[in-house]
Amino acid sequence: MRPLAWTFGAALAGLAYSAIYEVRAFTLREATVPVLAPGSAPLRVLHLSDVHMTPTQHRKQGWLRGLAELEPDLVVNTGDNLAHVDALPPVLDAYGDLLDLPGVFVFGSNDYFAPKLKNPGRYLTGGTGVEASGSWNRYMDLPFREMRRAFEARGWVDLSNRHADVEVAGRRLAFVGVDDPHLGYDELDEEPADTTADLAIGVAHAPYLRVLDRWNALGYPLILAGHTHGGQLCIPFKGAIVTNCDLDPARAKGLHQHQVGGHDPSWLHVSAGLGTSPYAPVRFACRPEATLLTLTGIDSLGLPA
Repeated sequence: MRPLAWTFGAALAGLAYSAIYEVRAFTLREATVPVLAPGSAPLRVLHLSDVHMTPTQHRKQGWLRGLAELEPDLVVNTGDNLAHVDALPPVLDAYGDLLDLPGVFVFGSNDYFAPKLKNPGRYLTGGTGVEASGSWNRYMDLPFREMRRAFEARGWVDLSNRHADVEVAGRRLAFVGVDDPHLGYDELDEEPADTTADLAIGVAHAPYLRVLDRWNALGYPLILAGHTHGGQLCIPFKGAIVTNCDLDPARAKGLHQHQVGGHDPSWLHVSAGLGTSPYAPVRFACRPEATLLTLTGIDSLGLPA
C-alpha cells in the first residue's frame, strides 16, 4: 500500500502547488522579434491575453497595474478579459494607465459568455473543434459592449473583423484582426498586408490554422494570439498536451514561426495568458504570463539588425 500512498501524496502535493502557488505566480516574459526594416529603432509591445478576471482577484489586479511601469509603445490585448459578470470595473482599474497608451484588442469567448462548469476530460482529449455560435447566443451575458466602449473611449482600437492603421512612436502599423475563431465569429478577407506600412500585424484570440495560414499567405510578418493558456496543465520539460484549437502543442505558447506553401514565414507569438476559468483554477508547469515583445530591425539575412 505504501507506493499507492506515495502516489496519492504526490498527486495531492502537485494539485496544491498548481492551485495555490503557480496559478498566482504571474510572470513577465520577454522576447525579441526581428520584423522591422533594417536600422529601425525598436518598438516595445506588451501582449496581454486571457486575464479571465473575477472581482476578488486582487493580486492579479495589482500585478497588472504594475505593468504600466514598463512604458511599452503599444499594448495588444488578445481577449478573454472577463470571467464574471461584475468583472469589468476591476479589469479597467487593473489596466489603468495602459489604457492611455496606443492599444488594439479583439475579444474571445469569455468576453461574451460567462464561464460554465465543464467536463475537463473534454478539453484534455481534444478541444480542436469550433464551438457552434448559434448555441451560444442565448448565453451572451457578459458586458462586452460596455468593455468595448470603455476601451475605445481611452483610445484602444477594436480589430474584430477589421483593418486599422495605428501610429505608434512615429511609425504606422497596419493591423488586421478577427473576432473569436473559436466561436466561428472570424471573417477572413483576401486583402494583402500593407507593405507601405512600417509593419503589418495580424491579431486574433484563438490561433486556428485557417487564420494563421491566411495571414501568412497574405504577407503579415507578425501574428499575435492567445486562447491556449499555454496548455495550462503541462508536462515538465516537455510542454503542452493540448491547445484547445488545431494549433500543434509545440507552439502552445511563446514565439515561433508559421509558414504555409512557399510564402515567407511569419513570426507567431502565442500568449499563455494570465488566468484560467474559475472552474479550473490550476496551472502546472505553465505560469500565468504577460509578454513584452521588442520588435527590432532585420538585416538582409532576416537576423536581428
